[in-house]
Order: sequence, then C-alpha cells, then structure tokens
Amino acid sequence: MVQKYQSPVRVYKYPFELVMAAYERRFPTCHLIPMFVASDVVEEETNEDGSTTRVQRRCALDVDAPRLLKRIAGVEYVYFIQNNTLNRKERTLQIESHNDTFSNRVIIHETCCYSVHPENDAWTCFEQTASLDIKSFFGFESNVEKIAMKQYASSIKKGKEIIEFYLKELEDEGITQVPRWTPSSLPLPVSRPTSLFTSLPVPPKPAITLPISIPLPINAKDSNSQDKTQDSSTLQADVLTEILTGTPEDKLDADYIKRYLGDLTPLQESCLIRLRKWLQETHKGKIPKDEHILRFLRARDFNMDKAREFLCQSLTWRKQHQVDYLLETWSSPQVLQDFYTGGWHHHDRDGRPLYVLRLGQMDTKGLVRALGEESLLRHVLSINEEGLRRCEENTKVFGRPISCWTCLVDLEGLNMRHLWRPGVKALLRIIEVVEANYPETLGRLLILRAPRVFPVLWTLVSPFIDENTRKKFLIYAGNDYQGPGGLVDYIDKEIIPDFLAGECMSMYRTTEELETEDVRLWTETIYQSASVFKGAPHELLIEIIDASSVITWDFDMCKGDVVFNIYHSKRAPAPPRKDPLGAHGITSPVGNNVQLIDKSWVLGQDFSMVESPLTCREGESVQGSHITRWPGFYILQWKFHNMPACSATNLPRVDDVLATLQVSSHKCKVMFYTEVLGSEDFR
Repeated sequence: MVQKYQSPVRVYKYPFELVMAAYERRFPTCHLIPMFVASDVVEEETNEDGSTTRVQRRCALDVDAPRLLKRIAGVEYVYFIQNNTLNRKERTLQIESHNDTFSNRVIIHETCCYSVHPENDAWTCFEQTASLDIKSFFGFESNVEKIAMKQYASSIKKGKEIIEFYLKELEDEGITQVPRWTPSSLPLPVSRPTSLFTSLPVPPKPAITLPISIPLPINAKDSNSQDKTQDSSTLQADVLTEILTGTPEDKLDADYIKRYLGDLTPLQESCLIRLRKWLQETHKGKIPKDEHILRFLRARDFNMDKAREFLCQSLTWRKQHQVDYLLETWSSPQVLQDFYTGGWHHHDRDGRPLYVLRLGQMDTKGLVRALGEESLLRHVLSINEEGLRRCEENTKVFGRPISCWTCLVDLEGLNMRHLWRPGVKALLRIIEVVEANYPETLGRLLILRAPRVFPVLWTLVSPFIDENTRKKFLIYAGNDYQGPGGLVDYIDKEIIPDFLAGECMSMYRTTEELETEDVRLWTETIYQSASVFKGAPHELLIEIIDASSVITWDFDMCKGDVVFNIYHSKRAPAPPRKDPLGAHGITSPVGNNVQLIDKSWVLGQDFSMVESPLTCREGESVQGSHITRWPGFYILQWKFHNMPACSATNLPRVDDVLATLQVSSHKCKVMFYTEVLGSEDFR
C-alpha cells in the first residue's frame, strides 16, 4: 500500500533570497541532522543569464535502524538522489528526491517547494509532499515502514528549526539582506541545493495526497527586524477569518495549526490537510471548519477512510436537518426556558466552556410529555452547536486551542421516577445522535452526588456511549467532590455554583421553588396534580358505558407513599366534594383533593374492589391498565399509606421509616394521567 504525506505550509518571515542563503549552509553536511552524513554534487548547470540553476546531488543517510537489519540489507548507508531547480527570476526552489538504494524494493519520492508568499513578497513559504511504497524487503516490510515513519517525522519536525538556525547565524554575521536577482546582476553563488528533509531515509508512512494551495491573507509589511520578531499570532489573527470559511483556495499554515488546532504530529497534520482537500474536491456545499474535521479524525484515531465515512454521514445529516442554521432558527419553547435545569456557566480551569445540568432536579417526564422527543432533541442539538461556538470564542480569548467543553451534572434528587421508560428512550436517542455528530466535543464530564439509583441509569446508557467518551467521566458520590481530587481541581472555587458549596450565586431555582412551580408544568400538559392527606384520599371518577373498555393510568409519586385502589359501583357517587383544609387543617397547595366515596358506603355492598391494592413508594413511576367487565362507575383512589405497627415480630422497614420522616404534615403528592379506550378503539 502506498503511504502519502502532505505538509502544512510553513511560513518564514524572511525574504526568499535570505532563506536560500540559509538553505545553502546545510551542505555538504549538517550537524543538526546527525543522520545526514554526506552529500556530493553529481551534476550542476546554470543558464546563460544566471536566473536558473539545476543541481543533482547524491546524499548519504545513516538510518537509525537495527544493526541486524543493516547486515541483512548489506549496506551501511542509504543513498538518495536530489534534483533541485532554483529559479531566481520566479523566486522558487523546486526539490525532487528519490531513493537510489533498494530502488527496486522500496520506492520513495518527495517533492518540496520554496516560494514567495502570495500575500507578502517579503515572506517565504515552504511545502512538501512524499510517498512511500514498500514492495518487498526481505520479509521486514513492516519494520522498514515503522523506521521510515520515525525518521521522516523527526526530520519534518526539525526542518523549520534548521532554516531558522542558519538565518540566525547569518544575522549574527551581519547579513540581513540579499539583493534580488536582476538580468544584469551576477548569479548568486551556486547554492548546491539540497533538501534537508528531502534527503530522508525511507520516508515514512504518512498519509496524504495532493498539496493544497491556499493563500493566507496577511498584513503586507516590509521585512525588517520588527517583522522578524513579530509573534505568529498577529499573522493568524488576520488569517483566521478566511481560513475558517473553508474556501477552496485556503491552505493550512503550520503556525495556524499550532495556534488554533493544537500540537499535531506531522502525520496528523497530513491527515487533516488530505481530508480537507478531499472535501473541497468532492463535497458539495459548505466545508466544515478545520476544528470540526479534526474531531472526526481524532474519533477514528486518524484512520483516513473511517474518519471520511464518519464525517460524510454527519455532513449529510446536518444538511437534511438544517443544523447549520439551528442557532439562528431555533427558539426554545417557554416550558423549556422555565423547567430545563441546565445552562452554560463560565469555564473550567483549562478554559473550556462549562455546562451545568441539574438532572436530578429536572422533571424529565413532564418535559417529554409536554414537548415530545423531537423538541427535546432539537434543544440538546442547539446546546451542542452553542458549545462549538463557545469553543471558538475561548480559543481566541485564551490564545490556545480549545476544541471541547466540560459538563457538570448534578444528580441530587435523581430517583426511579427519572427512569420512566419513554424518558430513557428519549435520552438514548439523544445520546445516539450526539455521539454520531459531535465526536470529541466533550473534554470532561463531572457527575456529582450520584445516588444509589445511578448504577441502574448507567447500565442503561453506557453501552450507547463511545469508549473514549466514557474515559472522560469522573463520578463522585455524596460529598466526595468537595475533597482532594474533587471539583476544585477542575473548576475555580469562585465559579462553582453555591448549591455545590461554591462561591458563585446559582441561577437555578431552589428545591422548594421547583416543588411549587412544577405544578404549572404538569397542569399545562395532560397531567393533573393532587395532594393526598392522611384520612383524606384523592379519588377520580370514570364512567364506563361499554364493557370491555380499557382504563389506563400513568402517575408519579412526587412525595410520600400511597396505596392505589380501583373500585366499581353500579350507582354514581354523590357530587365530588373538596376538602380545602384537609383532615388536619392544612391547605392543599393546589386545592384539588377530591373525595367521592361516601363514608356510609359499605365495601362489597355499595361498591367493590376490582384490582388488588398497590403500594406506591416515593419517587416511583407507575403505569398500568384495567379491562372493565361491567358498565358503571369506576373510582381510582390514591390513599395515604399508613405505617405498620411496630412490634418485636413486625418491625417496619427502614425505607418506610425514612419515607415517613420525609412526608411533611402527613401529606403525599401525586401527578397522574388517565385515559379510557372503548371497544371501538381496537377495531
């Protein structure tokens, strides 16, 4: 398999002629490259006016390979042939090299080019491409490829440093300017061109194909000493806008990669440039930003084929769902603004945007019922798009690449009610979509105050989360996050919300506020809310005309424990009566405690029980149905759960005792929804 490499564009803030003078000093040997042991000029010619010089050079490399391999190969050095063309008129140096040793077994080809910067003629650009094809090598093909990769990557990394070393040497000698060539001028001293990184041993396994030619917009200043010391970030501030637009003419500058994308190996740089080039040539529509392309490469360990397939699927999805315009077009419903307990909150110690989600305080069931799965998914996508935008902003603010964010999830209050099946189904779909389209955007996930029910939730969702993503999870139970290795290691204390013992005033509602406000969320939907007092059950009347109808129910125990019963009566109860003061003089927060069964009614005579009593614990979500056998009146009853008497042989469960302690003033709270399906609904 042919391995290819494409470099980013290196920019030297020096004129072409001065760079060429520095380049000449690397021959015939270079102490900065120990493996480059010698070079001999085989052929050299200059045209009549001195504008063009062609040099062929044979270079010897002492490749860092195991001695056994050298003995098997029967050589001490590896030789390369370089053909260099210096055009002083056009101000270019073209370098082509190929291996002379083992050329029938290994084919190495490299091209390099020094040229004037398209936007500033006082600067010089450098690009290179290379390919490696190992046809056979005594059964050591894999070893040779690894050696080549190592040597080539090392040489590429040193390339710019070496030119700058000789530029500094020239400056120390007082040479800060070399006149440009003119027809009347004498030709420059023959520089015996040679490519430092060109004279590589077996070029590596880099992977890439065609060079990219993209001009970099820059402030065109004269090449003086101030320009030479000017920080590269000044250049990139001007370059960023155009580069991020993804125009086909763009090319990646090495300083830009380091400043905005981070430290990449030469091979990783090559993968990024190749994939970007491929998209420019084949993809119709908007080209994603370099940061986004890089995320997909990282998610597939820089495997080009896998990353390309992964990215193309996501780009198709983004186009189908108009995700690129989501932040401009999506407006969160008011119910989300009121009850979605999450939001962006400053940044962590690494400068990553910080998102805080109080999942344990969120009424997930109410939100799913009120909005549906699609709206919740849309909202989560808008959060991810906002996260990408904030990463770009923080990159500029902090002066270093920031490509992902931190998420802090507070699970205080999480219980079985949150594991309602439709809610979990919606969560799994959201995870699936986010994993497929926003890889490598989560830098760290801090899960705090994980309750005992958390392992159940984790068992459900973890199979849908990528293994690399799971490694970024840090889970704390109880108050462990307050100790060593806890939250302050990742977030400054003045930014930690006050509900997590931090110093930042929280933007979130208190538990008490949520308990009163969630009534509006439920009453705005198909759910109803009721309080159940000791001695004052809440009852619901359903009239059935056709036998074999189906009564379905779905309710949550928000507070306390109740016993759920279903009764049947042939006669209608008296008109509903409300008990606004309850049995103990306590006003119901919603005033909807309804009692239907008259105290004079006798069970088994005036009404009968059609389902066995069901004890429902605090935090549980209960769904069920009943097929009616007779027409008449059915009464659904939620009754306060009395604790069993405490004796030596009948001790109450610990959970029952704790539940009683949590029920203030003998009051329970239930959210419910019922529906009746007649026989015609099944036809």
